[in-house]
Amino acid sequence: MVYADSGKSTIIMDVNSGRILYQKNINEQQLIASTTKIMTCIVVLENSDINKEIVVGDEVLSMYGTNIYIEPGEKLKILDLLYGLMLRSGNDAAITLAVNTLGEEKFIDKMNEKARELGMNNTIFNNPHGLDEKTQNYSTAYDMALLSKYAYKNSIYRKIIYTKKYVTKSSIKSYVWYNRMGLLNEYKNCIGGKNGYTPKAGKSLVSYAKKDNLILTIISLNDSSIYQNHKNLYNKYFSLYNNYKIVEKGNLYINGEEYYINKDFKYPLTIKEKNNISTLVKINSKSFDKKIGKIEIRLDNSIIGNIDVYKKNKIKKENKSLFKKIINLFN
Repeated sequence: MVYADSGKSTIIMDVNSGRILYQKNINEQQLIASTTKIMTCIVVLENSDINKEIVVGDEVLSMYGTNIYIEPGEKLKILDLLYGLMLRSGNDAAITLAVNTLGEEKFIDKMNEKARELGMNNTIFNNPHGLDEKTQNYSTAYDMALLSKYAYKNSIYRKIIYTKKYVTKSSIKSYVWYNRMGLLNEYKNCIGGKNGYTPKAGKSLVSYAKKDNLILTIISLNDSSIYQNHKNLYNKYFSLYNNYKIVEKGNLYINGEEYYINKDFKYPLTIKEKNNISTLVKINSKSFDKKIGKIEIRLDNSIIGNIDVYKKNKIKKENKSLFKKIINLFN
């Protein structure tokens, strides 16, 4: 059965390598609604003490759409507000976090600064929530994939987006928040994400799923059937790709010399592609640096990665003896 992607713009990216497995109109700039809150969450995590308690201000009174219904004068921890932001898509949580961490204007500047740092060249943020009647946030599927990949490295972010139910108390109320991102309950391999909607932007979804050792993120913008679309795309691309370990960390012996590699190199490949992988070891034997070369990994004729090769330190026998003598002095 051939399945038609329902998103206006869609991308599938491997979270670890950044390889794009599927793309459709990925550089078309569009409104991104509440998927904005992924950047809001990351800016807060990187620029504040999440255990700090803050006081809700009058800024929440101007918020509409999806809210967690916090009130002026109410006290909550920043971490609690992050759960309200991501699980319930609280617009009031978004504005409260922005005002109470960096100040709204500086917060939006930091969102755009982070976007530039990540290479999100077709992205502009004008608010921390994604509402688009007064100000608008624009991005592309590709840019949002870069953000999604980066955000997933943050362990607190991963924990929040995977949470189905969160219970907390403020200074005046108790809250129970269930995750609005329906794919968590509809698809067993889903490990989190963030949905969004406004009448102007349509439905959008950034999601993550894991099967075996492969973690994928899918971004679809202006998608009429976000959950079904993502389920079908995950099923298809998990069946096509596996995450192969091409280079393994450890010792490397070349012409009687001992070197080492300090990390694995893994890459998503189809079965056919696996047979077209080649590696080339380049060693500069005259180098005085610890890093003495690299392993170049190619798929067909394209370089897909490089792994540094390091010189193995050799301890001279006389140094070993001296070390033993020093030890004996203290025994």
